Amino acid sequence: MSTTNPQSEAVLADDGNPARRARARRRSKHRRRLANVAGLMTALVLTGALYSVFAPAQAADDTSESAAEAAGRELYERSCITCHGENLEGVPNRGPSLIGVGEAAVYFQVHTGRMPLVRQEAQAPDKPAVFSDEEIDQLMAYVQANGGGPTLPSGDLRDGDLAQGGELFRLNCASCHNFVGEGGALSSGKHAPSLNDATDMEIYTALLSGPENMPVFGDNQLTPEEKRSIINYVQTISAQADPGGAGIGRIGPVSEGLVIWVVGMSALLFGIFWMGSKA
Repeated sequence: MSTTNPQSEAVLADDGNPARRARARRRSKHRRRLANVAGLMTALVLTGALYSVFAPAQAADDTSESAAEAAGRELYERSCITCHGENLEGVPNRGPSLIGVGEAAVYFQVHTGRMPLVRQEAQAPDKPAVFSDEEIDQLMAYVQANGGGPTLPSGDLRDGDLAQGGELFRLNCASCHNFVGEGGALSSGKHAPSLNDATDMEIYTALLSGPENMPVFGDNQLTPEEKRSIINYVQTISAQADPGGAGIGRIGPVSEGLVIWVVGMSALLFGIFWMGSKA
């Protein structure tokens, strides 16, 4: 076996033989290709080494909890885990799963004081909130990150058509909440609460989450614009003065007729007895 070197190839290339010069050029071109491939492989190896050094730390940062989620986890484990389970999957006969309810349900239930629940009863009572606004935000962040579901809306929640809102409210809500949102009794010891003191966000999140006996009105049932129209109607009639004088709760003509009958009969009987005593 014989070996060649660049100097011998140069000598052969200059000896005037065309075939030898062509072979020398091919060998030189082959060496250049090998050098390019070797350089490329070296660059890939160095790139992989650098990625292996920096990528794990970056991946850990991407998958770690935010500060709000971590604080929400602590609140959840302290106040909610007994009924809703370690992984938000719920506990039979204690509390439902929170998978898929989203931050909208957390906002409504916690902001209205219904949760944490003090005791099991027919309906969770509306009471002052236990957590601060910051703690509610943290709970929402934790549940949203681990369970997913509807998120809070943004913008003006009363930016809707008032007439359309009244029509939609009478069609979907009045059977339980009364035509003017005064609320009413339901079966099994439950009731539809009054909407007089409800905030815009509480009404919107209730529509999204469907608390208690209330159905869920997702965006397929009522569009965001229609939800805003309903809120506009509810808040307008709550703030509007009664043009007819004493509204007696604005709960309809039956109650007003009953009051008139009782007052009228009382006045009539008083007049009869007074005239009888004078006679």
